[in-house]
Amino acid sequence: MKASENTPETILSIMLKLSILYLLCIAVLNAPRAKGQTHDFRNPKPPINSIQQKVQQIYTSQIGIREKGTNAGVAVEQYLRYVNLAKGDPWCAAFVCWVYGKAGVGNPRTGWTPDLFRGSKVIWASGEPRTKNQESRPPQNATDEPRTRIQDPRLPQHALFAYPSSLTTNNEQPKTPSTGDVFGLYFPEKNRIAHVGFIDQWDGTWMVSVEGNTNVAGGREGDGVYRKRRLVRSVYKVARYIK
Repeated sequence: MKASENTPETILSIMLKLSILYLLCIAVLNAPRAKGQTHDFRNPKPPINSIQQKVQQIYTSQIGIREKGTNAGVAVEQYLRYVNLAKGDPWCAAFVCWVYGKAGVGNPRTGWTPDLFRGSKVIWASGEPRTKNQESRPPQNATDEPRTRIQDPRLPQHALFAYPSSLTTNNEQPKTPSTGDVFGLYFPEKNRIAHVGFIDQWDGTWMVSVEGNTNVAGGREGDGVYRKRRLVRSVYKVARYIK
């Protein structure tokens, strides 16, 4: 008799526990995402190939490198030597080329940033119109700050060489940038691309990069290799060297 007397209380207790569990499940399912949370498990990051992984490992290993003096230091001078430039020259393009060289990826071995965005290497462009002189051709082995520029004899004497739009787009649809591609930032005061770095992640709105000769503020004349977060709309062009 004692067990049957407790039966209603036991049923009530079970029902109460089930109700609490149900309410908890509803609360979890309807809880708002934390501010800034962007990861979506239904859309995982696209896989990258073995060469992309190797390039990523190399440029990631350089994060934290800092200059010793102005555009100098053991690591910085190593990047510069790879493109046949001396201590003291700007080195963002040299850093990109050095990383590719270490990974066995063909590259132009240049310290001149526009050289990284020639012809069919360009896979993505902002589409923003620029002047005819947007990317001038430098002298051979020129750095990012050439003292003189060569005029193309096929153009009027007042006009500098500019890459034709048919070559910069290769008449193809733009591709989605990926890990190990190179981005270029356009500087109006220089009328050309004047800073480059690696794309590590790209979601169409934001880009995570690893770049040399920058700083905390993201400048083009910095003091080291940094991981940065930039808006995609700030990018002018993207080039691909990894097949």
